Amino acid sequence: MFLADGIADRVSSLVASLPCGLYIGGHWRSARDDRTLPVEDPATGRVVAHVADASAADALDALDAAAAAQEDWARTAPRRRAEILWAGFHGIQARRDDFALLMTVEMGKPLAEALGEVDYGSEFLRWAAEQAAHVSGRYNPAPDGAGRILVAKRPVGPCYLVTPWNFPLAMAARKAAPALAAGCTVVVKPAQLTPLTTLLFAQTMAEAGLPAGVLNVITASSASRVTAPLLADPRLRKLSFTGSTAVGQGLLKGAADSVLRVSMELGGNAPFLVFEDADLDEAVAGAVAAKLRNGGEACTAANRFYVQSALAGEFARRLAAALSQVKVGPGWDPGVGCGPLIDQAAVERVGALVEDAVARGAEVLTGGSALPGPGHFFAPTVLRGVPRDAPLVQGEIFGPVAPVMEFHSEDEAVELANSTPYGLIAYAFTNDLRRALRLPERIEAGMVALNSGVISNPAAPFGGVKRSGLGREGGAEGIEEYLETQYIGIADPWG
Repeated sequence: MFLADGIADRVSSLVASLPCGLYIGGHWRSARDDRTLPVEDPATGRVVAHVADASAADALDALDAAAAAQEDWARTAPRRRAEILWAGFHGIQARRDDFALLMTVEMGKPLAEALGEVDYGSEFLRWAAEQAAHVSGRYNPAPDGAGRILVAKRPVGPCYLVTPWNFPLAMAARKAAPALAAGCTVVVKPAQLTPLTTLLFAQTMAEAGLPAGVLNVITASSASRVTAPLLADPRLRKLSFTGSTAVGQGLLKGAADSVLRVSMELGGNAPFLVFEDADLDEAVAGAVAAKLRNGGEACTAANRFYVQSALAGEFARRLAAALSQVKVGPGWDPGVGCGPLIDQAAVERVGALVEDAVARGAEVLTGGSALPGPGHFFAPTVLRGVPRDAPLVQGEIFGPVAPVMEFHSEDEAVELANSTPYGLIAYAFTNDLRRALRLPERIEAGMVALNSGVISNPAAPFGGVKRSGLGREGGAEGIEEYLETQYIGIADPWG
């Protein structure tokens, strides 16, 4: 299973045109010790590029550049910052096919889905551009009349943005766009597995007119090697991380010594609730969308399917029929609906979860095993009768596996939905208006999708509660994450 004729030439040409060094202070350069790291295509296992492998000294160089550019960028007129973000949006759209192909090759998602990510990711630039000129404070008399209260918003300062491998463009844009709009300079560290898209993003933003040092990119094989010195440097004022809860907890501890502002978008274990009054066709379609986005390798992926007992059997049958028809293969192949998992370790982990559930009595309705290579593929899978204490149910699957379980009442459904330390997103399908209004108030999640398998929107706040994270990305709330509030007390002008 190798790159199809024509696609291979396009990939080679695209990678050859891409700077694969560190982007620091407006210049592309190699790592200080000239080390590089390979980037593999998970659909074939082939190395498609080598990028610079940053050292701790390289990371501090990037922070030097961001700190040096901070004052000028903060004083840049909001309208000018907006114009650059608009130019970045148009630049990404102009290279839409390049961004999509690069994501498909380094991450594995189907090309049609990658094109959707280009549109979604670039929209954060447009949204932030629209918000840049509307950051405001307030001025009002003190309640006792003895003075005036002036509240101003200021950029927090240099930021360190750590992005995951599963949405390489969207996560870079979702973090960088509001930071830039607020007047902050940034150092971006993309995931080791998918650095190429972020390098193209940096190139595009430079072409859009972003001044040197405002956006810096360091690629590295060791996140801790480049992160530790940055967290210890007093010039860094903000950390934004998307990734696993375990890593996020470690970063929170590291950020505590410097009392850094933090945003944490961490793990999830999303419940998908289907009530007996739901439209079953709509619920199945929503389940396919919520489960197979990124092949299940998404923090928003539906993990636990709880269906009211009257519908459970039919829902499971229809979902299995739908997933059994999904074409699995390299993302660039026409008609593919499920690409490879990110690496062989992911295949083995998902396989172990399924094997454990079957050993506990679960029934496989479709799929259930890894598929032949080369590449890292796992068949879309539906299980019934999975015990509620199975690891498949208790943790994040991050693969195309749907365990379908039953509930009998709304109270039981809510209890099951909340029976996890995570609280990122929940899905619910019901045609009962009162229930639809009531459920979000009962479910412990930062986001609730009603009668839809898709929820993310650049104009809406994305984030979770409990161990799913802190802070929000997107919406008006997203830019607030990069602003400090300053109070200025003014003497009574009538005094």
